[in-house]
Amino acid sequence: MISSAHISIAAKYIRDGRLVAFPTETVYGLGANALDPQAVMKIFELKERPSFDPLIVHVATVEDAKRLTITQDERLDMLAEKFWPGPLTIILPKNEIVPNIVTSGLQTVGIRIPNHPVALDLIRQSGCPIAAPSANKFGKISPTRAKHVFKQLPGVDYLLDGGKTQVGIESTIISLNDKGFEILRHGIITQEEIEQIIPYHTLVEQDNIISPGMLKSHYSPNKPMYLLEDDLPPTIDKSRAGLLSFFGGNTSGYKVVEILSRDKNLRTCAVNLFAAIHRLEEANIDYILAESVPEKGIGIAIMDRLRKAAYKYRPIK
Repeated sequence: MISSAHISIAAKYIRDGRLVAFPTETVYGLGANALDPQAVMKIFELKERPSFDPLIVHVATVEDAKRLTITQDERLDMLAEKFWPGPLTIILPKNEIVPNIVTSGLQTVGIRIPNHPVALDLIRQSGCPIAAPSANKFGKISPTRAKHVFKQLPGVDYLLDGGKTQVGIESTIISLNDKGFEILRHGIITQEEIEQIIPYHTLVEQDNIISPGMLKSHYSPNKPMYLLEDDLPPTIDKSRAGLLSFFGGNTSGYKVVEILSRDKNLRTCAVNLFAAIHRLEEANIDYILAESVPEKGIGIAIMDRLRKAAYKYRPIK
C-alpha cells in the first residue's frame, strides 16, 4: 500500500525535476514536470525514446486541462463529463506554456485525467501537470506492475508500487475535427462509446506522428513474436515456443502457455495482456506465438497491440 508520505516524496522529486514511475489505471507511467523542458528531456533519455514521438500530459482536473490548451471547444466538456477521470486522451491545440519538447514540436498536446488515486494525488501534490509515457524502454512491453518498470528502467529516480494496474493497456487517444472525432490509438474506451457523445469522422490518414502509439512496431518483447493468423516460418517448433492463448482452446505441444481469459472476456484479456507477454519473454523458450482475439470492441485495441508487438517478424505480403 502506498502511503501519503511516499507520494509526498515522489511529488518533491517531480518538483525537483526528477523522474517518478507511478501507477495509473492503464499502465505504469514515467513522469516528469510537464512544464520543465529539462525534466521532460530526461524521460526521452531514460526511455531511449525518439524526440519525434510526443508525450501525454496528465492533470487532476478539467480546469487544469484547459490551462494547457487554447481550445474553446465545448466538446471537451462533454467528453470530460463522460470519460474523465479515465483512459481517454484528447489531442487539443496547445497553450504556449506547454514546452515544445513535450509535443515534439507540434502545436497540439495530448491530455487526460487518470482514474487512479495514486496518480491523482501525485499530480495534486506536485502542483504541476505531469508528462508521462509508459514506464518502459521505447518500443518494448508496457508495464502493468512495478517489477516490470524496475526490469526495464532500474535507473528511475523514484518508483511508486501500486500493485497491478486495472485496465492493462494504454488509453484510447482521439483528436477532434470539424465533423466529429477520429481514433489515433485504440484502447479500452471504444469508438461506439465515444459516438454516444460526438460523431465519428475519420480524416485523411496521418503521415506524421501526432500522438503516442502510431508507430507500426511497438510493445515488442525481447524474443521473436509471431501471430498465428500470419504465415509462420517453416522452422517453428512448438515444443520450443510459448503460446499466448486467447482462452486455452488449443494449447497442446507448446512448452509454455499463457491464457488471457478462460471465459473469453475481452476486458480480462486486456488486463492480462502485457503481464502475460512479460512472463513469456522471461520463460525458457525461443519464440512466442500469439492467438488472435475477436476484433470487436476492446478486441480492436488488443489486436492493435499484438500486431505491433509482432510487426518486425510479420511476413511481407
